[in-house]
Amino acid sequence: MADNNTIKSFSDKWHKNTALAFENTLNPDSETFKWITGRNGFKDENELRKFLNSKKRILDAGCGNGRVTALLRTYSDPKTTEIVGIDLAAADVAEKNLSDYKNVRFYKKNLLDSLTSLGKFDFIYCQEVLHHTGDAKKGFSNLVEILEPGGEIAIYVYKKKAPAREFVDDFVREKIAGMDYETAIKHCRQITELGKALTDQNIKLKIPEVDLLEIKGGEYDLQRFIYHFFAKIFWNYEYSFEDNAVINYDWYHPQDCTRHTTEEVRKWFVENRLTITHECVDYYGITVKGKL
Repeated sequence: MADNNTIKSFSDKWHKNTALAFENTLNPDSETFKWITGRNGFKDENELRKFLNSKKRILDAGCGNGRVTALLRTYSDPKTTEIVGIDLAAADVAEKNLSDYKNVRFYKKNLLDSLTSLGKFDFIYCQEVLHHTGDAKKGFSNLVEILEPGGEIAIYVYKKKAPAREFVDDFVREKIAGMDYETAIKHCRQITELGKALTDQNIKLKIPEVDLLEIKGGEYDLQRFIYHFFAKIFWNYEYSFEDNAVINYDWYHPQDCTRHTTEEVRKWFVENRLTITHECVDYYGITVKGKL
């Protein structure tokens, strides 16, 4: 199970920032919406709606403040499709945020415990969650156990990154591990200031390939080059400054934060008798969808 630091990290994050990324997630023109749908293989909201309308029971496993639960509800039929959200740290936040949504239920659940009491689902969405459980493979297997025959599951886990980035990320993570939210967020605001300053330079770099540092040659925005290969210094103008700081906090403060390889994730699907139907790998994460 996730350690107490990780549970408290996410409890603090969501209870202090109940609306974080909510509007962005639901806005089809936002980078956030396009990132979520695009990595899952949907070119637009119509493709997402068509996919979801064929489902009768959907599970948002690790729903946080309910922003993706709301997305799933918005693009499915509340008369024919039930949606369930579960979270160990913030199910109450999601339930309050979605109090006006129809046919949605929330429960406090640990992905490493048996989930069979929830019944079966024909679509399970579990993204940006499994790597925080302490045992991503077991959490995944528990979810597959409640998947209907012919059902589909879509996961996103952190990818193992370039060595310098891994080193700096772990260095910062260890430094702020024991800090309370207010102290940790002060440091994350400084990291955010750096991300903004680098972005504002609006500089493009032509970078040669460096095999030992796992740097791919090519042209990069300055902030993105540092972000890809050296340190998590998130900045996006779609969000307020404080929301950017919370996103950096989300990366650095939780101590259960495993990173994975594409081959490893593919093996989970094979071992659980799933056929992979979609895969998307970027600098930061691995998205895989499969069918039982």
